[in-house]
Amino acid sequence: MAVTIRKMLACDADALCRLLSNPEVMRYLEAPYDRLQAEEFLRHAGLADPPLVYAAEEDGSFIGYVIYHPYDENSMEIGWVLFPEYWGRGYASALTDLLTRKAAQMQMDTVIECVPEQVATSRIALKKGFLYGGICNGLAVYRLAH
Repeated sequence: MAVTIRKMLACDADALCRLLSNPEVMRYLEAPYDRLQAEEFLRHAGLADPPLVYAAEEDGSFIGYVIYHPYDENSMEIGWVLFPEYWGRGYASALTDLLTRKAAQMQMDTVIECVPEQVATSRIALKKGFLYGGICNGLAVYRLAH
């Protein structure tokens, strides 16, 4: 598995639309997006400076995106949204490792937020040494100190 992250490009719009319009993918996030919502997300989150999200790839193929942006003055928020065919195969775990290393290099802690029902994300956070910090604004918060 050679998973990498890169800045999003305008040409990612089609793949991002397929991802964000998938009800299974969006189950714990929000209602599935239409094309205009996906394009707006790309502009405001993926093409922002600095970006809030980055494309995740395996061997040059778009497999989803990762969340990587400041959470507070001492922490970076991380996360991942992947096509279902990449679920349960170690991709989220590998991306978590990559992003936590990146934050640690910046002397930053790492935070993962998810709805409490999102058991797979909670499981990965705990497996990677994140500590459960409770519920904030309806989301379970997990924190890893560098």
